[in-house]
Amino acid sequence: MHISVIDLIIFFAYCLLILFVGLFVSRRNKKETQSAKGYFLAGRGLAWWAIGASIIASNISAEQFVGMSGSGYAIGLAMATYEWIAALGLLIVAKFFIPIFLEKKIFTMPQFLEERFDSRVKSVMAFFWLVVFVFINLTSILYLGALTIEKIMGVPMIVGVLGLAIFAGVYSIYGGLKAVALTDVIQVVFLIGGGLITTYIALDTLGMGEGVVQGFKNLYVQTEDKFHLILDKSHPSYMDLPGISVIIGGLWVANLYYWGCNQYIIQRALAAKSVSEAQKGMLFAGFIKLLIPLLVVIPGIAAFALNAPLEKSDEAYPWLLSNLLPVGIKGVAFAALTAAIVSSLASMMNSIATIFTMDIYRSYIRPQVGEADLVHVGRWTSFISLVIAVIIAPMLSGLDQAFQYIQEFTGFISPGALAIFLAGFFYRKATANGALAAALGTFIFSLLLKFLCPGLPWMDRMGIVFLLCCGLIVMLRNRTQIDVSASPVRWSLFRTGKLFNILSCIIIAILIYFYCLWWEKVERHSGISLIFISLNLIIVLCYEKLFIDVDWIAIRNRIVCTDSESYWYSFG
Repeated sequence: MHISVIDLIIFFAYCLLILFVGLFVSRRNKKETQSAKGYFLAGRGLAWWAIGASIIASNISAEQFVGMSGSGYAIGLAMATYEWIAALGLLIVAKFFIPIFLEKKIFTMPQFLEERFDSRVKSVMAFFWLVVFVFINLTSILYLGALTIEKIMGVPMIVGVLGLAIFAGVYSIYGGLKAVALTDVIQVVFLIGGGLITTYIALDTLGMGEGVVQGFKNLYVQTEDKFHLILDKSHPSYMDLPGISVIIGGLWVANLYYWGCNQYIIQRALAAKSVSEAQKGMLFAGFIKLLIPLLVVIPGIAAFALNAPLEKSDEAYPWLLSNLLPVGIKGVAFAALTAAIVSSLASMMNSIATIFTMDIYRSYIRPQVGEADLVHVGRWTSFISLVIAVIIAPMLSGLDQAFQYIQEFTGFISPGALAIFLAGFFYRKATANGALAAALGTFIFSLLLKFLCPGLPWMDRMGIVFLLCCGLIVMLRNRTQIDVSASPVRWSLFRTGKLFNILSCIIIAILIYFYCLWWEKVERHSGISLIFISLNLIIVLCYEKLFIDVDWIAIRNRIVCTDSESYWYSFG
């Protein structure tokens, strides 16, 4: 495809801007990055806007622009449920997870598991995370990014993989989390702006000179079968998005794990100035998540309506960039896509380096290592993980819907991880043996169900594995006493201000509207829809009352407590 000089100038100007900002931040904070807290957690000084922007920039990558657009082309609006349920998941994590993590001042998720259980649980989960991050997430980001560059500019895949790796590595390896987070702010502007421009032009094309609104109407008329959020069993893509499970089943396992227990995402919140800043940042990210389907799913459906001649669905977004965007705008959109890819690469490398350095190297290789050496090891870990990803990425070229591949194989670890963390938070009878059994069981159960029940949707499989892991934790609980080593949780930790609650209600109201509008065969699901809406409203309305204003003192005699203000609620 021909790329104009103007498009190339815009694209390279963006690249230079990101490199300049990243290296400037790195040089300005050179002394700060000599410490582990400065390099891995930005000195615990990130503001809400940097946290929210970095969360979105880390999350939105080629997985969404390319992979989710491809799934939008193949499946339809149902793919938006990943983004919209994620908005609600962010609120829950901000409310109930973040205060616990920040009070403990941890660096990593495995560190929390060690403090709550023991080193065995930490080591197993750290190993699982490193494998998934390096061999699934990092490689898929590189592959999808290089695929897009190949389709748009004709650049060979291996060259695209190397270029993206070098671009992301230059500033992120040197500058640490602060350089990543602050460049993410710029990249979010590019990816949202460029994504909106692409969607606008696609809809305007469908409008045939009558504007974007008419274009959306025409899109809906031409592709009505793709505008269903909840799929019926008769739908050909039911195995990927199994009906009601997307809102009350396995998707919640994926969401709560990803936003609340995943080092890749939660590291931004761990670097916050305060709990309030972290919560505001996640709320900000929640609002942006409501917008994301307009950037990544609608373009895929538009490509279908425009009869794009594709060999596979993941080519939908590159086709739009290549064939619809005019000179100048194409450079902006291409920069937006690159921004999404590079920001995710940088964030993933930083998370890999943090887990390996703090949970493996410092724990087992050099326990007495100094701060400067920790930073040095972190930089080398980032580099080595990037080299591995560069080698493996081209091997993914046989995939059709890469987004579904990522979700399915991440689902091998997420059920057990979520079960362990929830037990660690709220079930004081949970033991290290129970957590270890769940950590190993999540992989074993997932493999068994995948091969023994091939007709079971992978999302339902995650839900079943989650329940099985919870069962293991309960079976192996301490039957005689509550674990006194478990740190107490003060329920006052979960108190949030009126502004947070009001904005949370707004997000949920928008979600209710979307699901009522595009629920397939509403007459058949009206009862379920009403239940879903009611549950969400109850969650919001009880934000304060359920956990703060209930007279816990009156029932504390039924619960073993550390004192009248501070205790773990026990279900056992």
